[in-house]
Amino acid sequence: MAENRGPEAGVLLITGGARGIGRAVAELAAERGWAVSVNYRARDDAAREVVERLRGRGARAFSVQGDISEELDVVRMFDATEAELGPISAVVNSAGIVAPSGCLADASAARLRHVVDVNVFGALLVAREAARRLSTARGGRGGSLVNISSIAARLGSPGEYVDYAASKGALDALTLGLGRELAREGVRVNAVRPGIIDTEIHSDSGNPDRAHQLGRNTPMGRPGTAAEVAAAVMWLLSDEASYLTASILDVSGGR
Repeated sequence: MAENRGPEAGVLLITGGARGIGRAVAELAAERGWAVSVNYRARDDAAREVVERLRGRGARAFSVQGDISEELDVVRMFDATEAELGPISAVVNSAGIVAPSGCLADASAARLRHVVDVNVFGALLVAREAARRLSTARGGRGGSLVNISSIAARLGSPGEYVDYAASKGALDALTLGLGRELAREGVRVNAVRPGIIDTEIHSDSGNPDRAHQLGRNTPMGRPGTAAEVAAAVMWLLSDEASYLTASILDVSGGR
């Protein structure tokens, strides 16, 4: 049975919302009264499952397919979200990829281009569209953007995926610059840098047990969970973080 809810917190668009951290954010946002738009690239079955779960909890929810590295897809996902749910209040820039681990010297140009196209160019397109829609200087109502970076941006990931780390370093720079650029236009821009988090992204790197293997070596002695990252994201979106912008929050177990 759907829950009885008060006024909605707003409309939240999450890129990469069908799995991992994006999915955890979608579920927590729905619990806290947000209407949620779940963007996905290829996993329509997973996106459909997430939306059904959110609707079952009484939330308005919607899924929209789109590749964030394609400009027309990004514009379309924002348009579709607003047509279905209303004006967007917040965006979580979560979609990202990692390639199999290895040394940079062995990486193909195709791999490097794909990582940059999604993690950097795609994130920039999403952030640009969020700025256009949310900025009070451009007719928007203000709002919040949270980028999902990685502790790899600070550690560099030598011998594993320096390309991924570099792409997340770009996301940190985006957060600092855009946060200051939009600070007087009603838009807060912050980032979360997760550490070793137990999600399926480690399978994409070729080592599905990586989170538990490396998690034992963190100061807290375990990997984090997607739900723990989602809680940090939702705090940054909330009024409790109203004086935070251009800030990066590490959720890394002390790493």
